[in-house]
Amino acid sequence: MNRVVVTGIGAVTPIGNDAQTTWKGMKSGKNGIGFITRFDTEEFKVKVAAEVKNFDPTLYLEKKEIRKTDLYTQYALAAASQAVEDSGIIGTVEPERLGVYVGSGIGGMTTFVENCKKLFDGGPKKVSPFFIPSMIANIAAGTIAIKHNAQGPSMCVVTACATSTHTIGEAFHAIRYGYADAMIAGGAEATLNELAIAGFTSCMALSTINDPQRASIPFDKRRDGFVLGEGSGILILEEYEHAKARNAKIYAEIVGYGNTDDAYHITAPHPEGKGASNAIRLALEEAGFHKETDSLYLNAHGTSTELNDKGETMAVKKALGDKAYDIYISSTKSMTGHMLGAAGAVEAIASVMALKEGVIPPTIGYQEPDPECDLNYVPNQAVEAKVDFAASTSLGFGGHNGCLVFKRVEEKGE
Repeated sequence: MNRVVVTGIGAVTPIGNDAQTTWKGMKSGKNGIGFITRFDTEEFKVKVAAEVKNFDPTLYLEKKEIRKTDLYTQYALAAASQAVEDSGIIGTVEPERLGVYVGSGIGGMTTFVENCKKLFDGGPKKVSPFFIPSMIANIAAGTIAIKHNAQGPSMCVVTACATSTHTIGEAFHAIRYGYADAMIAGGAEATLNELAIAGFTSCMALSTINDPQRASIPFDKRRDGFVLGEGSGILILEEYEHAKARNAKIYAEIVGYGNTDDAYHITAPHPEGKGASNAIRLALEEAGFHKETDSLYLNAHGTSTELNDKGETMAVKKALGDKAYDIYISSTKSMTGHMLGAAGAVEAIASVMALKEGVIPPTIGYQEPDPECDLNYVPNQAVEAKVDFAASTSLGFGGHNGCLVFKRVEEKGE
């Protein structure tokens, strides 16, 4: 089996329009949550979200292309372009050996909402000819493949909030088992519109604390729901010997992947974290993690909902036993909000950077401990810690669970 490493990263998030700015924001505890500016929230119970700020799609697309693409695809193309440039992968691998696994939890919802309005207001002739290709959830993957001439394995995963954890995990296995030499992997989401906010509010998923400093507070006893975010995260995964031969920059090695389902409820996680714990256990086993000797950072799903944070804490304890109390855990959703299909990839980037730099990003806004969430959530301030492994968990509607595990790459001289 092939070893697989991360050689490029790209991101568009509520705290930065590239991966390095995003990571810098995470280390400093930057809060990307604010009052919604995209539409009038007067009639809405929820008035805060984590919006991407000052995004300029013309840096990545021609103006005529922008009109034909949903915002989620624009975010994906931007993050992919950053990651590809960061890695220097183009021209070093045959097109047939370069693949794209990029997903979205919902797809082009903004395009969907806009064209529904056109249909209702002006009739069927007002619907855009680009409505369908802009809306479908696989079009980001297809557009990235076209842009970078990636003719290898190509797939869109749609597993709600676990989407981009699964795309990265499946891309890892595609290289590990010889189907590709390099993969562009991740996810994108852009659902900050009236319909999404109304829908998530109706199913009682969102925080109704309309204070940007207190709305997304994972593992805090006062938590009451998640804050909707948006953006994209993309990683370049590459076969280790190929990366080494071209003297590529290596961020970390990806060594484990777990994929399970709770088979319990369409929206609620399993109350005892059964499926999530199995995903963590499977990923750590594949990674060769040893509880007795190895150190670990876990970037938790940590949505700031009552059920998720309690269930995820239980899942970590089930998977790690007493070791759960010795690891670092944080939720960067306290800063980015919940980016849905992009969340797993952005949190994977956070995990990779934590390994590379020896810095654990914090869970900001944490003030009141919950007795049922009693682990080390790295409250409010980043800590310096050189750990051996970093894991990232994602748990989605439908009971979908995913876990990725990365290993620190030894620098020369260590």
